[in-house]
Amino acid sequence: MPVYSMTGFASGRLGATEAAGDSALQMPRSAGLTIELRSVNSRFLDLAFRLPDELRQHEMPLRELLGQRVKRGKIELRATFEGRAASLVGDPSAALLQQLSSLQDKVRAWLPDAAPLGVADVQRLAGAAADVPRDWPAKAVLALTRTVLDDFMAARAREGERLSQLLQDRVRELRQLARQAEPLVPQAVQAQKQRFIARWNEALADAGAQIAGTAAQERALSEAAAFAIRIDVAEELERLGAHLDEIEAVLTQGGEVGKRLDFLIQELHREANTLGSKSAALDLSRISVDMKVLIEQMREQVQNIE
Repeated sequence: MPVYSMTGFASGRLGATEAAGDSALQMPRSAGLTIELRSVNSRFLDLAFRLPDELRQHEMPLRELLGQRVKRGKIELRATFEGRAASLVGDPSAALLQQLSSLQDKVRAWLPDAAPLGVADVQRLAGAAADVPRDWPAKAVLALTRTVLDDFMAARAREGERLSQLLQDRVRELRQLARQAEPLVPQAVQAQKQRFIARWNEALADAGAQIAGTAAQERALSEAAAFAIRIDVAEELERLGAHLDEIEAVLTQGGEVGKRLDFLIQELHREANTLGSKSAALDLSRISVDMKVLIEQMREQVQNIE
């Protein structure tokens, strides 16, 4: 199953003749319906519909259709009629002229100063009325939406594949940094042990005291052992590796993985912070900072995954 991005866009158009099909529904040839789907990231599924009045009765079936395929993201479905401008000169019927005349009389009864309808106004209203069918078949509207939704999901899958590849690249870089950190810990312990011995001997020399070399060595080793426990990051590196393994497994599995990836990124950040707080060498501190930079880049990408 692919990894889906929460960012996507797709659109499609259906002519009125195609929508009518073999039914008796009469639709002007100039009319057309365009449906657009666009989305951005969101913690939950947030559906918004921008539908003309002629399609309001289809909102619930459209909502169910989207809910079956999309799990997260702020989704907007916008439907618009096209072809209204195609009829530059409308041919008003007698019934329409009578309706407009009656409506004008009502308006001017309340607003005597209102301008009367001109020929251009009547032609424009007649053209708009001719171009827009009042009853679009639900089957045609849903069929167009399914086609657009297929393209929309394909676009989200392509973007999700790109995000997945970016995350896998960062996982490989984090593994490389972890491998660099592993040999630095025993080196830091050994260097600190030598410093303990040197400082112990300096303190004794300044005090004019003498102590057996064996005793100094034992004390230095004891201090070095306590220091090694404090700076031991083996567990942190092991857990970090386990989290990276899980991220790769989740990306391979695909599907609705954004929330799980977000949790794993938080765990990675915790291990990198602990590594930095325990670092006793400049190189370990640098590795910790580099890890946090990569993890933050991963976090930004994960915010866009469904």
